[in-house]
Amino acid sequence: MKSFSASTDINAAPEAVWAVLTEGSKYTEWDPGIISLEGDIASGEKLTIYAKVSPDRAFKVNVSTFEPHRKMVWSSGMPLGLFKGERVFELAPNGSGGTAFRMSETFTGPMMVLIGGTIPDLTPHFEAFAAGLKRRAEGE
Repeated sequence: MKSFSASTDINAAPEAVWAVLTEGSKYTEWDPGIISLEGDIASGEKLTIYAKVSPDRAFKVNVSTFEPHRKMVWSSGMPLGLFKGERVFELAPNGSGGTAFRMSETFTGPMMVLIGGTIPDLTPHFEAFAAGLKRRAEGE
């Protein structure tokens, strides 16, 4: 298993953060790690993501969990669970009118023995994503 995460407090209500998080066509305006995101970010939808971390590769994910203003999960992997990646976005009211945001990704499966070493440290990319989301949701 390999996992990465980032979190931040955002001075905007969960509904405002969710609106930014689910508007895929605007990601290139605030997420410094993305080249493009194709598809609608909604329950059961399929997305194709091109990221700067691996610009020649398309990451195809399914929106497997979609709980508005609370939680979203993007899943991908190989058949039979040989390799699986799950990116989780979590939002919670932070008690001061803002949002506690957390994003994590975990990679699992028997193929991790072969694939795990090729996965770069995603922490800086996750931190940049969280910072960009914060700026956008706060209206900066």
